[in-house]
Amino acid sequence: MIIGVPKEIKLEEHRIGLTPESVKSLTSKGHKVILENNGGYEAGFTNNDYKNSGAEIVDNPKEIFKNSEIIVKVKEPQMSEVSLIRENQIIYTYLHLAATKELTKGLIDSKSICIAYETVTDDNGRLPLLAPMSAVAGRMSVQAGAHSLEKYQKGRGLLLGGAPGVPPANVLILGGGVVGENAATIATGMKSNVFIVDKSEDRLKQLVQKFGDQITPIQSDKTDLKELVANCDLLIGGVLIPGSEAPKLVTRDMVKLMKRGSVVVDVAIDQGGCVETSKPTTFKNPTFIVDNVVHYCVANMPGGVPRTSTMALNKATLPLLEKIADQGYQKTLKENKNYLAGLNIFKGKITCKGVSDAFDLNYHKAESIF
Repeated sequence: MIIGVPKEIKLEEHRIGLTPESVKSLTSKGHKVILENNGGYEAGFTNNDYKNSGAEIVDNPKEIFKNSEIIVKVKEPQMSEVSLIRENQIIYTYLHLAATKELTKGLIDSKSICIAYETVTDDNGRLPLLAPMSAVAGRMSVQAGAHSLEKYQKGRGLLLGGAPGVPPANVLILGGGVVGENAATIATGMKSNVFIVDKSEDRLKQLVQKFGDQITPIQSDKTDLKELVANCDLLIGGVLIPGSEAPKLVTRDMVKLMKRGSVVVDVAIDQGGCVETSKPTTFKNPTFIVDNVVHYCVANMPGGVPRTSTMALNKATLPLLEKIADQGYQKTLKENKNYLAGLNIFKGKITCKGVSDAFDLNYHKAESIF
């Protein structure tokens, strides 16, 4: 199979779809990999690294889209790339379509086959291709929040861990999934007061087993979220509904109750955000203020550490890519319901319920579509 890897063109995105090690794994099986010139440079991978792994380097992304059977990316295709996508071409990347109507319609019109990292499942209902980046984002969220709390970042002027004789800051984490667990790892390590809210009692028990009395577990249907939000210094939004837009758990009225200079880090912003006052930002201008509360809403947080992120992502995404390359997408998806869950759009039809619900568009069950 011919596999194309264009350079990411989304603003401030420096990850790359394949590492040289992944390229070598594919080319050793007889597959051809076409990679854009200096596509991995910002992640620390040179053209020579890729050439030595068997990749062909080309200057023009149009050549990659024209000649490849499958396009491997990190972030969703930008609209200038959508026009290059061919009918029946496989797109394998993060899509987050429920937050992007224009992209959804563009991919429908392209009649391509779109497999989203973030909706591939495992036998336990988890999201193994999303998990590595959620882990990175969760860890980065506390770093970003701690920095944003500094006075010169217009924060409260608090140190998360406090100081001798000074109590630590209160960190409220919404969602006890991969983002929440990794945020808690960093927040507890920085000696903060950590509160984790989740709807699952079983999940909260798991987190207590890991963190012990370093966290306060709170079941969402047994608490007053408004009071928790009002009392926190740093709020981490890590709530996810696979394939769907994130629920707005924190309203504008709740934000108004927060202390002046407190911080919101909305990790769910790539799915629309779980805080009503959130809007996407960039690394260049990562924060804005609403009602005296600092909001950090960078939509591609793992892109800030592209080398770590690219290597972690490839460990998760390569096995499915190899299967598709070795035996074709139809056999691969038909044989494995977890892989089939990654199919979001198939030749003009939406096959992900969360995406169809987000835009009130027709839904087609993936099991019966081919």
